[in-house]
Amino acid sequence: MARHREALSGQLSDTDLRLLKIYRKVVECGGFSAAEIALQISRAAISMAMNDLETRLGLRLCQRGRGGFALTEEGAEVYEATLQLLAATEGFRTRVNSLHAWLKGELNIGITDNLVTMPDMHITNALSALKARGPEVQINIRMIPPSDIETGVLDGRLHTGVVPALKSLPGLVYLPLYAEASQLYCAANHPLFDAETITQADLAACDAVIPAYAQTPEVKALHEPLNATASATDREGTAFLILSGHYIGYLPTHYAERWVRDGRMRAIKPGRWHYATQYSAITRKGAPPNRVLECYLEELARLVNPA
Repeated sequence: MARHREALSGQLSDTDLRLLKIYRKVVECGGFSAAEIALQISRAAISMAMNDLETRLGLRLCQRGRGGFALTEEGAEVYEATLQLLAATEGFRTRVNSLHAWLKGELNIGITDNLVTMPDMHITNALSALKARGPEVQINIRMIPPSDIETGVLDGRLHTGVVPALKSLPGLVYLPLYAEASQLYCAANHPLFDAETITQADLAACDAVIPAYAQTPEVKALHEPLNATASATDREGTAFLILSGHYIGYLPTHYAERWVRDGRMRAIKPGRWHYATQYSAITRKGAPPNRVLECYLEELARLVNPA
């Protein structure tokens, strides 16, 4: 009876890690074609790398062809294991690099959408200061939903993230960054744009776009009186619908400012229909020492709480 041979009976090599990094990027880009630009290698080279990896693992990782790109069940599990492995190797490299006098390594950050226009540019300025202190530091930013950021920080795939402070998870440390103001808006081609008086009944008669993501009870209460006929998974989607002229909806004031300045939007009764969202930087409790992350947090804290 033939003995079953383990696909990874030997040690993982640098080649294996290179193939897994290519595989991770292919999955995150959703296919070979999109990964060409991100990886800066040809589609043929990517295909060859995937064939080599499947042979090495003894598994079919993905379906590709005219039907499109899709992971197999085994491929999805290998992707999750790849993220854990690469996070562990980066953690080792960062820890060793922290023994040196200079900053070297990666900083992996997850950020929710549309914070770059915040007037207090704490994140941007902290990254600038970090890069000045460590020119060789590689910064990787992922724009993903808050729940994915929390999960990524907890499992070590991300070193830090920025999320709305809707709840506090016991495994995370929170550094308050921003209080983001939001108001109710309509576009220039909406019936309410030129209205001098606007009642609750007027608002209830309008189609409204509501967020399809988690909100505090206070924010949910402000949306309840609206006639919710559309939803959006992020603020950019909300802006698209408001600018169509058919919907009213809430946007952060810093994000809507460009359209207000151009006369394409107006805030509806800003003294009444508004709320604030607190954003915090998060890190994992008990995470291994990471000098790059520590320096970034030092700069962030200095900007948030100047002496």
